[in-house]
Amino acid sequence: MRIAVFGAGGVGGYFGGRLAQAGQDVVFIARGDHLTTLRQHGLAVTSPLGDFQVEHVEATDDPSAVGPADVVMLAVKTWQIGEAAAAIAPLLGPETFVVPLLNGVEATGQLAASLGDGRVFKGMCKIISRIDGPGKIHHVGAEPYLAFGEADGEPSARGTVFRDVLREAGVRADTPPDMDVVLWDKFMFVVSVGGVGAVTRAPIGVIRTEPETRVMLRGAMEEIATVARARSVALPDDVVDKALAFADTLPPQGSASLARDIIEGRPSELDAWTGAVVRLGAESGVPTPMHEFIYTSLLPLERRARGTLTFPE
Repeated sequence: MRIAVFGAGGVGGYFGGRLAQAGQDVVFIARGDHLTTLRQHGLAVTSPLGDFQVEHVEATDDPSAVGPADVVMLAVKTWQIGEAAAAIAPLLGPETFVVPLLNGVEATGQLAASLGDGRVFKGMCKIISRIDGPGKIHHVGAEPYLAFGEADGEPSARGTVFRDVLREAGVRADTPPDMDVVLWDKFMFVVSVGGVGAVTRAPIGVIRTEPETRVMLRGAMEEIATVARARSVALPDDVVDKALAFADTLPPQGSASLARDIIEGRPSELDAWTGAVVRLGAESGVPTPMHEFIYTSLLPLERRARGTLTFPE
């Protein structure tokens, strides 16, 4: 199976690395020093599940040099969707499908608007990982997991084939019957952990332990669960309790990418995460005061990172 991994960071690098290690035909779309190292020295992954290295990696910054793939795994930031949708066009043959591994609940619709209906799956991943330097991926924690399915919710042979390829590579992968539940479940967790982590500048071990921030974390999750149900997403009654229990199992130093980006002064996915909660809540008639507070508190830092606002550190 010819698999193009567009975005070889913590997510794309890990899952693409597992597929390449298993002998699948993988090409990474990367850039800069990361690309140079991938070409010259391959990909190194450190993981609680076992470190591994793929010595010979196909990588390029030019999708037109690759040709059509069977699957494109899209692992970029949500604010790069427009640029990515245009850039992956050379990778798309008549039967190619795209599996977005982005955070948020709006990516499939945004991509389909550019690439066409039937081309883009709904998809998500669970993993805490990052780039630790050119050619180096660090899987910090959480069992890596992928879920995806056709946008119309119907089972498909191509989805089943790709799921089986991932499982053969040692990746836990599913094609759930209701991807909206899976997407909103993950959205509820990561947006809440990311937002609370960003405003407190504290890792998950602190957030879940301090009584005040645990209350804040629960409140943020409950707001998102209410928005989801107002939008006819059938989240289970115990979804918040299970999310908090999962948070209790994570490495204490763990954090969401939103918090790391905000703290380190980089552009973040604030608009597609917390901003989307506020927007979709308003659209659905659901108050979201916790997320409105988080969003407005972080907005000056986001605008400074994007160069539209200047003030001292």
